[in-house]
Amino acid sequence: MKTVVYMVRHGESPKNDRNERTRGLTAQGIIDAHQVTLLLKNEAIDVFVSSPYERAVLTIKELAHSLGRKIIRFEDLKERMFTSGNQTLSNEELAALLKRSFHDPKYALHGGESNEVCQRRAVRVLLDLINTYQGKKIAIGTHGAVMTLMMGYFDHSYNLNFLLQTSKPDVYRLDFDGLKLINVRRLWPNG
Repeated sequence: MKTVVYMVRHGESPKNDRNERTRGLTAQGIIDAHQVTLLLKNEAIDVFVSSPYERAVLTIKELAHSLGRKIIRFEDLKERMFTSGNQTLSNEELAALLKRSFHDPKYALHGGESNEVCQRRAVRVLLDLINTYQGKKIAIGTHGAVMTLMMGYFDHSYNLNFLLQTSKPDVYRLDFDGLKLINVRRLWPNG
């Protein structure tokens, strides 16, 4: 049975808010979230789930509400915990960490989480969603690293190079036959 998953990476978020959990969207992020709504409003999405982080929820909120759906938040869909305490890393710090982490999936900063651990928790949720909502269309409000790790579980070509070429926001349609990924198509920005 074919199940469709839309990975919706969150829109632009202000880096001046140092708390990963509560960071919202910038003005451009809000505009782009509306564009995500326009892009996906005719896809007949059945289920909306999200990372608990505000920027991921806000990116799919208008779309979910326009279809009369609620967003189910899953703690294990949160972004990879790069450091302890949900602190934001600078772009330079994050780039170095990502490079090392994709080379060594077990690597983590003190108090942080490795790619391996993040992938395990997020994929567990994704597989449960696919099993629970077989034959349905599921939108997931997500983040760049965790999205890449979930997709990389099924196809190793979704790696650091893939992550680095994604945008904020970004939208990918993943078609599954049972639990087998059979097709991926990027929908953002052109649809």
